[in-house]
Amino acid sequence: MKAIGFKQSLPITDTNSFIMFETEKPKAKGHDLLVKIAAISVNPVDFKIRQSAAKDTLLDIPKIIGWDAVGTVEAVGSKTSRFKVGDQVYYAGDITRSGSNAEYQLVDERIVGLKPQNLSLAEAAAIPLTGLTAWETLFDRIRVDPIADQGKTVLILGGAGGVGSICIQLARKVGNLTVIATASRPESAQWCTKLGANHVVDHRNLKKELEKLGHSQVDYILDFVDLKEYWEVAAEIIKPQGHIVSITGSSEPLNLDLLKSKSVTFSWEFMYTRSMYTTDDMDKQHLILNEIGGLLDTGKLKTTLNTILTGFSVTNLKKAHQLQESGKSIGKTVILF
Repeated sequence: MKAIGFKQSLPITDTNSFIMFETEKPKAKGHDLLVKIAAISVNPVDFKIRQSAAKDTLLDIPKIIGWDAVGTVEAVGSKTSRFKVGDQVYYAGDITRSGSNAEYQLVDERIVGLKPQNLSLAEAAAIPLTGLTAWETLFDRIRVDPIADQGKTVLILGGAGGVGSICIQLARKVGNLTVIATASRPESAQWCTKLGANHVVDHRNLKKELEKLGHSQVDYILDFVDLKEYWEVAAEIIKPQGHIVSITGSSEPLNLDLLKSKSVTFSWEFMYTRSMYTTDDMDKQHLILNEIGGLLDTGKLKTTLNTILTGFSVTNLKKAHQLQESGKSIGKTVILF
């Protein structure tokens, strides 16, 4: 099968930052499905791993990354029970295994969902990683109750990005929250409003912007951009007994004492935790993807697809990574095979 990978962590503009190569098609065993991939999407985690996985070494075998994918089940392992050959599926994969930048991929059925029927291949490929991250942030970490928490305020840092785009919708339409999203450009602000944000504010003047809205403090803060940059202002604007969740990490230690007097809860969200540690509730991602798929099929949620590149090629994968690295990506970028 054809695959695209890298032997060394190089700038995306370098000729060898990605290379096309031939490798053996894998065989499904145990809980695995063998999926013939039809489309993939690119996320920040892709370029971050490309930049760091082979920084000081030259790999003997090219590393295949990429996780969001949609495709058709071609074979199933002996322990599978949820899918059959011919099913169309979508998933975000497992960061510890070979990725989706290939014609075929093995993936554990417990983290796979049925492709939403009413979505195109490209529309479906845009959803899994960001959908799972947003869902787990709201309903596994904060444990938002759509009835008891109705009307509470959530500030989404990075509303126009991949995770922010789906989280705006889930927070409004499933969580019944009042959504405030950050965006600094007219086109990204318009995107957030289109997806259902009640308010859009400029992250560069966050405290003043919130005060103008009459929301000087918020119940929840979701960091999808840069936790270190926002840490001190987040501690100021979070309500007592509020909750902050971050997916980005921090290059420096954070002063948790800033949250102490308010009894604020802080949580990390890492979508790969369940698959990485084979947790007892690993199959919850299967259930979440099917739940999100149902919401997409009924029109309650919209795909976050914004850019389509046609053709599985080194050129298109480089374009997708360059767009992610620019920090100006809106919604999701998908490559159709």
